[in-house]
Amino acid sequence: MEQQLQINQYKRTDHSVGVVMLHLEWCTKYLYKMFRKTKYKNLLGACVRRSASRHGIKIIELDVQPEHIHCVVEVSFTMSVSKTLQLLKGGSSKLFFEFHKKARFRYPKGHLWSRGKFASSVGFVQLDVVKEYVRNQSTHHDATFG
Repeated sequence: MEQQLQINQYKRTDHSVGVVMLHLEWCTKYLYKMFRKTKYKNLLGACVRRSASRHGIKIIELDVQPEHIHCVVEVSFTMSVSKTLQLLKGGSSKLFFEFHKKARFRYPKGHLWSRGKFASSVGFVQLDVVKEYVRNQSTHHDATFG
């Protein structure tokens, strides 16, 4: 039986010990700045969080920029990086279009995200550095939301 432990501790199950943390990033199709408005930024953040929750993905840090997303997640050993990205990108896109019908005018085929992606594993030693990097994306990109 899996035990939920505090951050910076390994998870233990009957047959495994450890944790898999990933820094992920992906962009909107055609780099359209879909999340410039605060209400769309917040909506997308909620969509990503709900999609993650549905699939047992723990969001450690999340930052939505006008045309891309950074997040740090924790996943089980059984979930690959590509599966994690598929669930987050696909699930968040589906939910975003459900709650923001007019987005279909920009993306009539329903493809919110580009095919590209970034993924990197994160260890406990790097976790604070990566979390701070994700938190400071608005400053890094000099982004303002309306």
